[in-house]
Amino acid sequence: EVRYVQADLTDAGHTAAVVLGHEAVVHTAAIPGPQHNPPHVIFQNNVMATYQVIEAAERAGVRRVVHMSSETVPGFSYPSRYFHAGYAPVDEQHPVRPQDSYALSKWFGEQLMDSCVQRSDVTGASIRPTWIQWEGNIERNVGPIVRARGCDESASFWSYVSIYDLADLILLATTSTMPGHEVFYAAAADNAAGGRLHDLIRRHFGDDVELRPVDRPDASGISCAKANRLLGWKPVRGWRDLLDDDGYLRPEVQADLDAGRTGVQRGSQAIS
Repeated sequence: EVRYVQADLTDAGHTAAVVLGHEAVVHTAAIPGPQHNPPHVIFQNNVMATYQVIEAAERAGVRRVVHMSSETVPGFSYPSRYFHAGYAPVDEQHPVRPQDSYALSKWFGEQLMDSCVQRSDVTGASIRPTWIQWEGNIERNVGPIVRARGCDESASFWSYVSIYDLADLILLATTSTMPGHEVFYAAAADNAAGGRLHDLIRRHFGDDVELRPVDRPDASGISCAKANRLLGWKPVRGWRDLLDDDGYLRPEVQADLDAGRTGVQRGSQAIS
């Protein structure tokens, strides 16, 4: 049984929620990027919140923690001194060199997970979602990339993920009996530019990026092979399900959004 947790462990203004008897914690709360808060606030909030959740889970006897990390952990999304990935598709083995406070906070969260599983019976997963999309934001975010036809450069090689595929991965990670702590990327199978990945990378990055095999020409710049191998997860949703070839919402998708019938909207209504 998977049950959501709620209880208290308070320190320095941070509250972690865990109740005795619950089996799993899914920790998704954080300042979600480096753009709108001072760096020290982002770092303190995200690291301490994750620390408190993990500590509370361990003390309450929770056996499974799923931590929401970020694709920014390697460091090439918000660097002060620019660099890009050394190879593509990027996987969990790529070197990690974060420069900004947000990516650092997420990397520290992964290390807190490592520490917890080494000293206790807690097991867990850290998920690094790429650019999360749903019916309400994909036209604004991905639409311009579709219309650009690959003319723009992307730090994460045009990767994104459907929120519904991400939800499936979270459930698999939560219910898995996999030992220890593993890190997983979450990305759609295709890229937001809609082009051949190798051609796009050569156009924008020349020979600076090593090209590795892909299972489809328009593959994402982020590999999810590990999540498939260890958890059986495979993304099944892409931007073409929601957008037309010019990057605008399909009429039936717009109708569902206007009527509040999307999964995100129904979920928000159920919670409220």
